[in-house]
Amino acid sequence: MQKSTITIDVTLDPHKIPQQISWKASSSSAADPQQSKAMMLAFWDGQEKSALRIDLWTKDMMVDEMGDFFHQTLMTMADTYRRATGQTELVEAIKLFADDFYKRSRELLEKS
Repeated sequence: MQKSTITIDVTLDPHKIPQQISWKASSSSAADPQQSKAMMLAFWDGQEKSALRIDLWTKDMMVDEMGDFFHQTLMTMADTYRRATGQTELVEAIKLFADDFYKRSRELLEKS
């Protein structure tokens, strides 16, 4: 059985706010750790029937980038849900929501 390890390193400022997030996978061809401004990690606890999450973002993550990140994450979640369940009607509902969310996030940015 093949095993892969994913390492996530988070550098915090004195107030424990993430300054830098980097990650590396043992099965990746990338030689150096990959830098990131934000991350979302979720695990499903089958016994407790609950999601366990880690959501982090650096202080230089801009609001427009967060909108992009959420839109892309929602679209990816829709694709994952399709592969896992085959329920295309719900997948399309997620994607419609994601697109509406993105449009509204852009409108709010333009107003501010």
